[in-house]
Amino acid sequence: MLLAITRLAEKSGADATLCKQYGHECRIISPLRAEIHDNIIQTFVLAAANGEFDAIFFTSTLPAQKIAPILPPHILETTRVIAIGPQTARVLHQAKITAETLPTFYSRAFVPYLGNWIEGKHIGIPRANVPNYALIDAIEKTGGVALEYRCYSLEPTNESLNLDNVDAILFTSANSCKMALLPQLNTTSHLPMAIGDITADAMRERDLEPKIIGDGTLEGTLKTLNTYLRSVK
Repeated sequence: MLLAITRLAEKSGADATLCKQYGHECRIISPLRAEIHDNIIQTFVLAAANGEFDAIFFTSTLPAQKIAPILPPHILETTRVIAIGPQTARVLHQAKITAETLPTFYSRAFVPYLGNWIEGKHIGIPRANVPNYALIDAIEKTGGVALEYRCYSLEPTNESLNLDNVDAILFTSANSCKMALLPQLNTTSHLPMAIGDITADAMRERDLEPKIIGDGTLEGTLKTLNTYLRSVK
């Protein structure tokens, strides 16, 4: 199948290679663009270098791509680094940053994963300018201090997405669904897919019921897709 995948252009990475491993091709379509805030990134890196965080939580690959190469290695002596999923962890490891990976690939898994260790700890979170009140509230209720650094903004491209000849559309985030211009979408010919349950809920708000819901990762979604395709043969 040819999959249209909603991604920031900066985050498309190894999507084509992974899709090929599962017997598919992909086209990256970008309903959003990232506006990087270099001053906030520098502020975050300086705070990390000064030992102001007991843990750093990377909630997506883009801040990892921008920050990991300039993080001083000595922070690993005192700071735990946690990646939301395997792709983000891979980016960190490529920059020689040892990172733990959440067992399930949603930010809601962060507090249960760290448990009572969070009490009294300062958690640095470099992220987009999209508030995650549930994450902040969970950290604070466990006795931690959440320190968000909104190091990039998500802006709509306001471009109609190219779905010519594609067999399926995979939304990789709630915002990519909410901001997408989809005049060509036809659920009869375009199989609607969500990377995870939060994205699936955003699709339903647009009266678009996903046929495939992944585990929060592209690989998990491709596995689910192939299971679905075998079942309908």
